[in-house]
Amino acid sequence: MSYRSRGSVVFGIVRPCVHRLGEGLKTQWMAHLCGLCLALRGDHGQFARVVTNYDGLLISVLTEAQAERATGARRTAGPCPLRGMRTASVAQGEGARLAAAVSLVLASAKVRDHVADGDGLLARGPVALAARRVATSWGRAGARTGTAVGFDTAVLVDAVDRQLGIEALAGPGTPLLTVTEPTETATAAAFAHTAVLAGRPGNAAPLAEAGRLFGRLAHLLDAVEDREADAAAGAWNPLTATGTPLTEARRLADDALHGIRLALREAEFTDSGLAHMLLVHELRRSVDRAFGTSGCGHAEGGAHGAPGVPGSGVLLDATGSARVPGPEGSFGPPQHGGNPYAGGGNPFGGGPVLPPPPGKRGFWAGCATAVGLCCTCKLCCADQYEGPWSRKKREGCLNSCDCDGGCCDACECCECCECCECCDCGC
Repeated sequence: MSYRSRGSVVFGIVRPCVHRLGEGLKTQWMAHLCGLCLALRGDHGQFARVVTNYDGLLISVLTEAQAERATGARRTAGPCPLRGMRTASVAQGEGARLAAAVSLVLASAKVRDHVADGDGLLARGPVALAARRVATSWGRAGARTGTAVGFDTAVLVDAVDRQLGIEALAGPGTPLLTVTEPTETATAAAFAHTAVLAGRPGNAAPLAEAGRLFGRLAHLLDAVEDREADAAAGAWNPLTATGTPLTEARRLADDALHGIRLALREAEFTDSGLAHMLLVHELRRSVDRAFGTSGCGHAEGGAHGAPGVPGSGVLLDATGSARVPGPEGSFGPPQHGGNPYAGGGNPFGGGPVLPPPPGKRGFWAGCATAVGLCCTCKLCCADQYEGPWSRKKREGCLNSCDCDGGCCDACECCECCECCECCDCGC
């Protein structure tokens, strides 16, 4: 759930590897993903399913993790193209409906922002008018569903509105956390309400803290991943606008990871296995993926590791300048500007000059592509596909894997990572 005006609402930042989840957690995760999708369809029609997102299902996961075991938490859904035309047991109830309400309201805000910016086809009057109607419909639908489960979506709308004003005033020297505050407030409210739905009011405070830090991470990682594309397109990016180096962004991300882990310890769960895996282990991997590192960002002595330029294999020194690894791990001179490939080619000589990546798709073109991905099952079954709006390379949710097929590397001795007392993951 990224709430930046140009962030990605659809896919989210927590994309777990099914090999690490194991069969049991994989089944639970898919139940919540399908439950969110079907809750959107059931309350708001087929088209609303395009706002299904990986991070939104965390709300459903947290609700179920706190609730006492009861019948009716699952139902058998019919065949679906996203499951290869197979039936499945899917989550249902207030957790899924809350996730649907949050997803709709934020998607509505995203569409309105694209219309205001005149992005792509939305610069045309008739298309913009149709998009506004869709956004208005989604916003009202989300508000109705939120009211039905006791959640006031006005806090989300207010966060989005304040975000635009803060971005307009932000400049060099503006604290990055000032920019991420609206996102933090929105996610804190959504996470805290899961405690109300589950009948665990004592969990509201720690889950609000976990949600606040998750919102910070969502905003940070979105900014890191879009940094180069935003620069090429002349789009607003919080890191560039505030002059925040990647080293500081990584420090804030690592601190947020640690804070989420501590907050979850303070909450009481009936079954925390999936929530722990997603919000502790997989979220850490999302940070590593965004910053182009393979570790947790901390050296053995506790110092922060050097973050890299995403996807480049380049590390940053203390000033934020890029340094290219040389023979035997040495580093060449700093390449100021953080781009070791300036001028084309690669730092080791030779190689073709690669064309710039394609720009993002407009709203309607992205919707058409999303429908195609759903109908061809690529969204869940393909090894890799192109994001319908962002055009970033994505992995199918049933095939995403950055491991060798083993269990979670931090908790190989346990199945659900809930105990973690037998390993050194610090949970």
